[in-house]
Amino acid sequence: MTIPRFYLYGEPHRAVSERFVHVESLDDRSRPSEWTIRPHAHLELNHLFHIAAGGGAMRVESEAHRFTAPCLMIVPAGTVHGFAWEAESRGSVVTFATGYLQEIARRDADLQGLFRAVAIIDLAPEDDVEVRAAATGLMRELGWAAPGHRAAADAGLLALMVVALRVLGPASAQALPMPGHQSELVARYRHRIEERFRLREPVATHAAALGASVAQLRGACARIARQPPSEMLDQRAVLEAKRVLLYSNLSIANVAYSLGFADPAYFSRFFTRHVGKSPRAFRHDQGSA
Repeated sequence: MTIPRFYLYGEPHRAVSERFVHVESLDDRSRPSEWTIRPHAHLELNHLFHIAAGGGAMRVESEAHRFTAPCLMIVPAGTVHGFAWEAESRGSVVTFATGYLQEIARRDADLQGLFRAVAIIDLAPEDDVEVRAAATGLMRELGWAAPGHRAAADAGLLALMVVALRVLGPASAQALPMPGHQSELVARYRHRIEERFRLREPVATHAAALGASVAQLRGACARIARQPPSEMLDQRAVLEAKRVLLYSNLSIANVAYSLGFADPAYFSRFFTRHVGKSPRAFRHDQGSA
């Protein structure tokens, strides 16, 4: 069994336009699925959910998180996620391409990093009203071709992001990386990790391919990502290992081989060091949770 990768949920994966943005009601896709969305991922599409009524549980990678209305939920591209909704939950889901997100973030440094991690953001009544209005306006603008509808759609999406950013608070905004050479280097490093982590290449190989020294890459990662580049590599391998252990029937040895480890015993020690339990114990515990 492999993790399904969709365009929109249930639709075969295909290339994504850099300006793609889509909004629909929660009911449209969840009711036909009997209010259950199985774990899946989107390679280049990000989600912003507005839960106006009801709630449920969101499965993110190997963990489950409860949520209740009113709230916003951020799900970055590439994240394995699924939902068990309370019946008759109401809200909307905005889906947009990573290229579109990058274009928006270039206009305002405060928005950089908003979609780097999953977040569940509780809304005060006044924030909920603002989000409802922005989501409704966005849905209207994407449904017709009146003059200026593209600019109006941009404004609606930005309004939703600004609410999320402000509710997260000033501390979160201050923690976002500032634009510049180091930020751009770390962004390229993350992209290269995503493409090549199964090759188990050393940090020096990545740095050389990015046109940087190991010291430069280490300094950029320390300032922007607040962790060393080797840890970023290891975290990506551990994340994929968890996914494969949870969503496939591969043996532990074959999980190791699929991630580029030549020695399954070394993979088991690597996984245990990072997770605190062996791959076999992790699969058993999560399967029985």
